[in-house]
Amino acid sequence: MIMNGTTEGITMFDKIEKIGKSVIQHGKSNNRIYLLKLHADDVPTIISELDHLANNNGYTKIFTKIQADVLPEFIQNGYTLEAYVPKFYNGRTDCIMASKFLDENRRIIPDEQMRSFADLFRLNGTNNKKDLPPRYQIRMLSENDVEAAATVFSIVFETYPFPVHDPAYILQTMQSNMARYYGVWEGNKLVGISTAETDYEKENAEMTDFAVLPECRGNSMGSHLLLFMEEEMKKAGIKTAYTIARLAEPGMNLTFIKGGYKFSGTLINNTNIGGTIESMNIFYKHL
Repeated sequence: MIMNGTTEGITMFDKIEKIGKSVIQHGKSNNRIYLLKLHADDVPTIISELDHLANNNGYTKIFTKIQADVLPEFIQNGYTLEAYVPKFYNGRTDCIMASKFLDENRRIIPDEQMRSFADLFRLNGTNNKKDLPPRYQIRMLSENDVEAAATVFSIVFETYPFPVHDPAYILQTMQSNMARYYGVWEGNKLVGISTAETDYEKENAEMTDFAVLPECRGNSMGSHLLLFMEEEMKKAGIKTAYTIARLAEPGMNLTFIKGGYKFSGTLINNTNIGGTIESMNIFYKHL
């Protein structure tokens, strides 16, 4: 599978492929390797294989999502714990997000953004969520809605780590049960969207891809979409919800804080989104 990104007008591609039985994403768009799913049979040999792939391609970061019991072997090989999600796998086993920085510039913490983020915790509970105006309705998207979804994503995101601008990609993730998409509709027009990337085997879901058209913001659509998705995920047997939220977007972070999600770490200079490599915050909630 190919993931596309755009930098300075040049289209680049991040691939999703396998090393052994494990799944990775890598490419110049994010200039990193992302170990999406680690299979126990690949430890510890995959660690040197990731190093080899990164060195051959000049990547500046390796980001991994691993079970807690293999963390010591990664630490021994230069990895740093950046975030965690307790009871991530089937409501029992913890997930660790650990990274290896191959360029010191990529390790630099965005201090001003971190200070602004810290201030959000003092705002928690000071503003009530607005009722969604009656002209808006929320429902799960169907295969007939993929064009509308891609249009909203294209308007809101200049670049994105996954090709949500492509209707074919959205359709493929729907049909393969990788994701459920939810939308806010004003009549027949899709004006807001979000995604639950679902792992039914491990009983967790990433609440992601929140995008609201600029002219419709200020109505707490993100909060309403999040609550709607939580109820849907509970019905589907999902035990843990989490998100990877842009540090540079206080509003989205506040949505998760107010929604009862717990902050558990920051992925420094991790993801190409909105045209630049940004740092991302991890939040989680047990459903």
